[in-house]
Amino acid sequence: MSHKRPQEDSTKGRPSEAFTPDQDKRRRVPTLRNVVQEVMKLQSVQHLLEPVLEPLIRRVVKEEVEVALRKHLNNMKRNGGKDVNSTSRSLQLQFLNNLSLPVFTGTRIEAEECSAIKVAIVDSLTGQIVSSGLESSAKVEVVVLEGDFDGDERDNWTLEEFKNNIVREREGKKPLLAGDAFLTLTGGIGLVGEISFSDNSSWTRSRRFRLGARVVDGSDGTRVREAKTESFIVRDHRGELYKKHHPPSLSDEVWRLEKIGKDGAFHKRLSRENINCVKDFLTMLFIDPPRLRHILGTGMSAKMWEVTVEHALTCVLDKRMHLYCPPGSQQKSGVVFNIVGQVMGLLSECQYNTIDKLSETEKELLIICSTIRLKPKTW
Repeated sequence: MSHKRPQEDSTKGRPSEAFTPDQDKRRRVPTLRNVVQEVMKLQSVQHLLEPVLEPLIRRVVKEEVEVALRKHLNNMKRNGGKDVNSTSRSLQLQFLNNLSLPVFTGTRIEAEECSAIKVAIVDSLTGQIVSSGLESSAKVEVVVLEGDFDGDERDNWTLEEFKNNIVREREGKKPLLAGDAFLTLTGGIGLVGEISFSDNSSWTRSRRFRLGARVVDGSDGTRVREAKTESFIVRDHRGELYKKHHPPSLSDEVWRLEKIGKDGAFHKRLSRENINCVKDFLTMLFIDPPRLRHILGTGMSAKMWEVTVEHALTCVLDKRMHLYCPPGSQQKSGVVFNIVGQVMGLLSECQYNTIDKLSETEKELLIICSTIRLKPKTW
């Protein structure tokens, strides 16, 4: 009877398929050759990846840092700048009013409405005037700048760019800006003193000037951005001899009105009719406007006429009034005029009524009276 060989016996006969623990451990230990090969492979991979990985890592780190900085700045803005100390504020000078134009040499440089030029130091983040602290009492210098000095697209510039655009006087000439060009801020605001140009702007590259302002003392080392005005032309003083007055005065010569040139055709036409000053012009305008229009002739267009009349009407009149009384009225009734013949009202039995309170019939009477050449008596 045949016997089956046990399974265990079959494995004993194949030493390659079964090992003792010691044999298995010995089999896993790498040889020196294998170790050397693995190290060489790793070095080769590192050599290949390093040029790729290093810039990538640098970029990722840079992006993370920028994101963190942006978050920090946004938090400071939301907190109203509480985390920002005085040395990190963004400060700048500003001109608070516009210059009065035109500007002539030898004439005081003023702001609109004949007021002084105002300069202030402001916080550029909030737009508020800095009314306290060291900067609020800084010393400021006013300088002349090139008319084409604009800064970059955001109207920013460096300190060097500002300095490079300061205009100096021509060789052999007096200082370009005459007078007191320095002022001291009080509560963050200062007034420019009496300054004027000694030379016109025609010789510069842009043929125009700007005024600039810069802090020269009192900023505690903090950069305060300079201020600049809009550009403008400076003409020689002799040009002021032909300057139009705004507003004109009653005693101004008639050629001071817009569209009437000195010794021009309109000026000569008016002079022949004894219309020599603005008062004469206005008197004729209110008493007999068609005649005044005829005197100026067809050379003055409707638009020019409108501009001239508008300018003349801005004249400031005094308060004197005149009364025209018909014969036999014993000065108890009459038409009331102002100093240039403009009808102001009606006197009826010693009762004065302004023109806006009159009836249509009374207004028609006044219109008829206003067309008569009057010799009013002072009332």
